[in-house]
Amino acid sequence: MAINDPSTSPAEPPVGERGRTKRAFRGRQMATATLRERMRNKRIARAMVGFILVVVAFALGFLVRNQVAFVASLGFPVEESVPNTQSKDPLKSTYNSVSARIDEVEMLLSDNSMEEVNLDEATTKMLGALMESTGDPYAAYFDPERYETYIKEAAQRSYAGIGVLFSETNGRAYAIDVFGGSVAEAADVRQGDIVLAIDGDRSHNWSMGEVVNALARGDGDQVVITWMRPSTLDAEKGTEFTTTLETHVYEEVNVTASLDEGVGYIRVGQITQNAADLVRTAVNDLTAQGAGAFVLDLRDDPGGYLTQAVDIASLFIQSGVVVQVETESGTSSKTASGETITAAPLVVLVNEHTTSAAEVLAAALQDNQRAVVVGTTTRGKGSVQVTRELTFGGGVRYTAAYYLTPLGHEINGVGVTPDILADSEEGSSIDTPLMIALDTARSLS
Repeated sequence: MAINDPSTSPAEPPVGERGRTKRAFRGRQMATATLRERMRNKRIARAMVGFILVVVAFALGFLVRNQVAFVASLGFPVEESVPNTQSKDPLKSTYNSVSARIDEVEMLLSDNSMEEVNLDEATTKMLGALMESTGDPYAAYFDPERYETYIKEAAQRSYAGIGVLFSETNGRAYAIDVFGGSVAEAADVRQGDIVLAIDGDRSHNWSMGEVVNALARGDGDQVVITWMRPSTLDAEKGTEFTTTLETHVYEEVNVTASLDEGVGYIRVGQITQNAADLVRTAVNDLTAQGAGAFVLDLRDDPGGYLTQAVDIASLFIQSGVVVQVETESGTSSKTASGETITAAPLVVLVNEHTTSAAEVLAAALQDNQRAVVVGTTTRGKGSVQVTRELTFGGGVRYTAAYYLTPLGHEINGVGVTPDILADSEEGSSIDTPLMIALDTARSLS
């Protein structure tokens, strides 16, 4: 009788156990196949979802990045461009796409997390962080409520019912001019004061458009504004104070003119929709009165309509480039219209509050050697912001273009440097820059 040695020969199970073992093995094989099939289907589904999201993101990106309509809205001629055959692949991986990375995490949470994502809260925080990561000081995400209240129906003017002309720096509204006799002047609001909160809301930086809309109230209504008085406009901190003001209707003359010993003086408070016509009238009237030279005062001018700045420059420039606008689609130029109304010597007055389209005007006259610029270096806000409404509510604002001088010099972050530096002495009642500008104009006539 042979004896099996377990150390050299495996034991053979009984017949009944052998059947059960085979059935268990086949069951495991089927379970494994089913699991693999489920995983494969899940991967296919995720791939399809990812592909759809990428296609949608690419389409939206194309719409946002296509600046042809935007450039045309600024009054620039546009040409049909030849498609770029070397464009980037629209399919993005998690290595170079924020949307793909968010999609991956969102699916993980959806499949495995015990808690639900608060969609509105996540959207506000993520898009806010996304806009901040661009490094664009004017980039911002507006949630639906904020967008509907302050952004969508943006006013065409930059002043509101407290007697303050507003401008914007680094995404924050500040007082660029305080009207004489206004409630703001009575409350000691000064040039350079930054808006921190309106009616106690300091949950975000208040842009110029938001402030203007928030203060567009009925005559006699009250508004509580918290201000910050910084040492400089770029300072992050300063002295805070709060004012309770009544809103009223203020009519401020935008263009004023006078004759000073043969020199026509024209001050432009803001480049509004009719600024070019007002300047044209002022030049013609002063010429009829005997003006042999002109001083164009753009100090404290927050800018306004680029097309109007081009039209004002064309009153003095016979021909040549007035401004260049750089976008993602390329660079476009705008030339003088040829409707010059005077060849008399011209001096332009600027200061650190001369901003945006007013800087474009000063640079155009300087680069074309049409004017001598007097004063201090301008603000350096040579950029254009666009606000786009989103399909799911709210909107985003971002910088869509940069202004360049006719010679191609940057304005943004640099400003326009005067030919003759002249600054007002603090506490002095004498307007030294204006005196120098008038003397310079006389010497050129």
